[in-house]
Parts: sequence; C-alpha cells; structure tokens
Amino acid sequence: MNFAIPVKRLHETKTLLAFHHPQPSYPFHVLLVPKKAVASLEEFDLTDTAFLADLFSTAQSLVNEFCLPAYRLIVNGGDYQDFPQLHFHLISDVGAQHAAPLQE
Repeated sequence: MNFAIPVKRLHETKTLLAFHHPQPSYPFHVLLVPKKAVASLEEFDLTDTAFLADLFSTAQSLVNEFCLPAYRLIVNGGDYQDFPQLHFHLISDVGAQHAAPLQE
C-alpha cells in the first residue's frame, strides 16, 4: 500500500492499516483501510473474515486506547465516497484532550 501523503500509523495488521485522517472532520478521526484493493463496500468479498475480524478488533482497540466515551464507525458509499478505495472512519466528537492515548 503506497501513500502520497505521509501518515502516522496507529495500527497495522496483515489485512488493514489504521491512521489519523490527514484532513480530519472531527476532533478524533481515524481511517481504517483494507490493504487489499477494494473499490467499495459493494465489491467487498463477504468471505474475507480475516479483514472483518481485524476491522472490529482494531476499532475496539482504538476506542479503548484513546478512551473514547462516544464514537461512530462509518463507511461511505456511492456519491458519499470521495476516494475509490473502501475505507472506514472511526470518529468521535470528544475534545482533543480526551483523544490522546493512555500513558504507560
């Protein structure tokens, strides 16, 4: 997976990459993108259980890591999809002070 825009990777698996949105629309805005080229949800292979497991596991991990009290996991399609690669948005309206990872 090549990126024209440098990104800070938050989580990576064999099937998925999660990173902060380069132009966030919310105080917390992370993109979760399959590494396999898939144009849209309509083209997604429903038997790809490895990606689905990684998607939900990663979303759950990020919610816990960033202590998000309220969040949404969104997928856009059709005219709402700005980029021709399936991707999911994990977003939260919490202020930036709540969107920092826990200190170890």
